[in-house]
Amino acid sequence: MALSVIFTTYNSPDWLQKTVWGYWNQSFTDFEIIIADDGSGEETKKLVTQLQSQSPIPIKHVWHEDKGFRKCEILNKAIVAAETDYLVFTDGDCIPHKDFLKVHNEERESGYFLSGGYFKLPMNISKLITQDDIASGRCFELKWLKEHGLPSSFKNTKLFFNKGFTKLMNTVTPTNASWNGHNASGWKNDIIAVNGYNEAMKYGALDRELGERLMNKGIKPKQIRYAAVCLHLDHSRSYKNQKDIDLNKAIREKVKKEKISWATEGIDKYIFK
Repeated sequence: MALSVIFTTYNSPDWLQKTVWGYWNQSFTDFEIIIADDGSGEETKKLVTQLQSQSPIPIKHVWHEDKGFRKCEILNKAIVAAETDYLVFTDGDCIPHKDFLKVHNEERESGYFLSGGYFKLPMNISKLITQDDIASGRCFELKWLKEHGLPSSFKNTKLFFNKGFTKLMNTVTPTNASWNGHNASGWKNDIIAVNGYNEAMKYGALDRELGERLMNKGIKPKQIRYAAVCLHLDHSRSYKNQKDIDLNKAIREKVKKEKISWATEGIDKYIFK
């Protein structure tokens, strides 16, 4: 296999199912799926078992007990479980375009990590998307989305899928190429070299912090924001709170100021246990 796709989930089986359907319809098929489950209950477990029995792509389910928000821990455990040397990260609420993995595979490069983007959907469209909408690709078509209430916006240009336009936009976009949890990829050895995700971090830019440590290590970001696109399904964030956001902000400031590349609390505990 060429790639391992890792995404997190927590008690969101409907969105998880739509995400997996997206990976069943990729133009690039040499990959495995690793579901990093931060303590979901029985409904998710039953769904994953069902998906595993139906899937044309190998699916691993990496789970730990629900002890609150432990996304960084379950991601590190999923990284250890990955069988390939190149890892693509997204979320269990993001439906990938059919060429999502094709772009990540073609653009990967030694010394770099890839920074992709997402297209956020309103709740009504998130709910109505079916397996057939995903398999046919119509849920990525602006005409179809507008027929179902998508408002006009410059952000809609992410769904143009014109190679020349995409290349131009990736060059001129003012958005920094950062490690985005919904759409990023990198070499497994590079991620292990900075000790994976920082388990001291809670909700709030924990993915960006990993990218900042990778850059401190000398790994450069590469922009594929308009080339590799996923649809972000709407949802609430009950775990979001200002205390954790402030904690993570302080950690990131220290990482940037002191050029830190190694997370003290990271993946090494699972590799060398």
